[in-house]
Amino acid sequence: MYPDFPQPISPQPQLFLLEESIGTIELFPAVWSALEDLTEADPEIRLNALEQLIELDAPRFSPVVSYILVTKITESILELRARIIEALGKVLTPDENGFPAPEDVRNSLHLYLSGFRTRQIYALLQVSAEYDSLEEHVCRLLNACPFAGNHLIDILNDSKTPIEIRMQAAVLIGKVGYLYTLPAMEKLARRLEARRFGQKTMGFAPQRNSIESSLLPVVNEALRTLRAP
Repeated sequence: MYPDFPQPISPQPQLFLLEESIGTIELFPAVWSALEDLTEADPEIRLNALEQLIELDAPRFSPVVSYILVTKITESILELRARIIEALGKVLTPDENGFPAPEDVRNSLHLYLSGFRTRQIYALLQVSAEYDSLEEHVCRLLNACPFAGNHLIDILNDSKTPIEIRMQAAVLIGKVGYLYTLPAMEKLARRLEARRFGQKTMGFAPQRNSIESSLLPVVNEALRTLRAP
């Protein structure tokens, strides 16, 4: 489970925090150019622009850059969305020397993350389901979303949602540690258990019940994590 972050304040974003970064004045043209390219229709141009911003470490030292990236969390190209999530997750992670990103950058990022709703949460789940290596970054972003547990439960309970996304929702509920979801998770586990029993006793039960039964072990594992001391 992840520690709670301090309540974000609403900062006035700056391009760079000059007192906490070195030699950034000369990087302004390159950063602005990359930000402009990030709005292009061509996915290759957008990906190259993002890679340039990451190379310049702009998301870590610029509240504006981190804000723009987090507004693109629903980017339609999954590879590009994954790189955005990785870059933002690193902003919320101490660097190799143990230092966090500047406070104003983190506050700006937390402010936007706190407003995430189902659409953005679903976008995170799609990346987490496709890229196992990014699960830690997804967890860090979710931990800054106070209502994410409710949206994850909604996604988990939606039978029209692909099963792999629903599984990922259950996994992340447990990993991030949304304790307030316990009643809903327990209710879902009981329902899935009843359906599995019905599938065993009635071979003619709908195939959907059989597919949903694969959720039960994942939900139970999340429940064990949530109930752990």
